[in-house]
Amino acid sequence: MSPANPSEAADRPRRSVLYMPAANARALEKAKGIDADALIFDLEDAVAPDAKEAARHGACAAAASGEYGYRELTIRCNSLDTPWGREDVLTAGAAAPSAVVIPKVSGAADLAAVAELLEASGATDATRIWAMIETPAGIANAREIAAFERTGAVVMGTNDMAKELRATITADRATLVPHLASCLVAAREAGVVAFDGVYNDIANADGFAAVCLQGAQMGFDGKTLIHPSQVGPCNDIFSPSLDELEFHRKVIAAFDEAVADGRGVVTVEGRMIENLHVDEARRAIVLAEAIAER
Repeated sequence: MSPANPSEAADRPRRSVLYMPAANARALEKAKGIDADALIFDLEDAVAPDAKEAARHGACAAAASGEYGYRELTIRCNSLDTPWGREDVLTAGAAAPSAVVIPKVSGAADLAAVAELLEASGATDATRIWAMIETPAGIANAREIAAFERTGAVVMGTNDMAKELRATITADRATLVPHLASCLVAAREAGVVAFDGVYNDIANADGFAAVCLQGAQMGFDGKTLIHPSQVGPCNDIFSPSLDELEFHRKVIAAFDEAVADGRGVVTVEGRMIENLHVDEARRAIVLAEAIAER
């Protein structure tokens, strides 16, 4: 199967994705100076019921303001089965964020209902759906969720995922890794972005770094975050290092030279190089260049 959305995963850096409570005007203002690649203005978990409407107004005003520079702006709506979800999507769509983030997506039918509301709001195709996978149904239907035509990303909701599975989140996340991996495979098959879930212990910098590195090594494009202090370390871990970039440039140069000479085999620093390594090198350099343009 060819990717449904082949350009989604490559068009911009999405290393750090920070949740910001949309009911907190001070937090929305502070977000303008935080070096996150993307922001999720949150109308769901971070907002009390009596503040939902004010949060919706604040999130949509922020998304439409043009005051957040390079940051990709999204709005997390409440589920459609809540009293606020339908109006959240309609209002958010009119504000034209990069995406609406939809919690607890069970399958393509949920996404179709959201897409219908986005169309009713006047949103263009540029407003994507970031589908949160955090339930057994979502895990089981990850392929159809990722492949849905308006899906721009799948977002791991690890806290709810653990709750629904009755699993304990261990330091190495061994209890969740199989489910994270299956969702990542679905995203890669569909050609969409995949975000790792949040890390809850803000004070544990070493624990965060370890889990962040695990997500990067698994292949996630970036990680969702709950505190500004997590942005810098996350950006560092999900960015190619200078040593890696130097090696990638050597790989491309050596492979191009080999092709020009009619050689089918090339080694760089003792490593056998094939087309797949060249593709990986070029992707890393494109990412590094996009980050540098910031």
